[in-house]
Amino acid sequence: MVVELSFVGILIGSLAGFFGIGGGMMLVPMLLVLGFEIKDAIGISIVQMVFSSIFGSFLNFKKGSLVLGEGIFVGIGGFVGGFIGAKITHLIPDSVLHFLFLGLLLYALLRLFFSPNHIDDTHTKTLDKRLLFALGLTIGIFSITLGVGGSIILTPVLVGMLHYPIKKAVSAGLFFVVFSSVSGLIGRLISGNIDFHSGLIVAVASLVGVTFGIWLKDHVKSTHHKMALIVLYLFALGMLVRKMWF
Repeated sequence: MVVELSFVGILIGSLAGFFGIGGGMMLVPMLLVLGFEIKDAIGISIVQMVFSSIFGSFLNFKKGSLVLGEGIFVGIGGFVGGFIGAKITHLIPDSVLHFLFLGLLLYALLRLFFSPNHIDDTHTKTLDKRLLFALGLTIGIFSITLGVGGSIILTPVLVGMLHYPIKKAVSAGLFFVVFSSVSGLIGRLISGNIDFHSGLIVAVASLVGVTFGIWLKDHVKSTHHKMALIVLYLFALGMLVRKMWF
């Protein structure tokens, strides 16, 4: 099982580094196939996301693709939004939440698809801190109430709506996962147990994958990176549609 978990960790870490996602959307189904119960799989996923997002954000910061000041405001907003989402989830029907998220994701995907290709990834675009906080707050609420990774919404919104350079947006998305995963880990520790043994195997292996994923991100053209992101988000959209109607 150690070999299987290590392989899964490297794969998920590569996706996290390249796409700027937490990886739970793919990791949890893989762990279920390996025989883990759903609650254990989610706990392992949270541990992995903490490790990969912190390490990946450190690498992105060293390479200059992560603007820490702006990312902190988005992250704090997401952290606060996560707690709000946990409080209001039971007040909103699941069908309403699903349709709201579907509309947001479709709009973000269209903006990403039709946005100009942001080739100048060294461009430093300064955004209003209040706007960044509000963005993180909104996405944090959605990520908790719908059980999805916040970065999968944040990245296309940054690119398609706020005209962030594509690779800078991916770095911001991974940094956002630091806040959401740490918040999730705290909540999980309070409410239940986590299989730390399996979680650490996946998490440590994911660091190798994150290193490779970030290296690959920095060596592909922005246009190719954008198309890969669109494919990933279409996959996420398909999973949501399947959950809603099938």
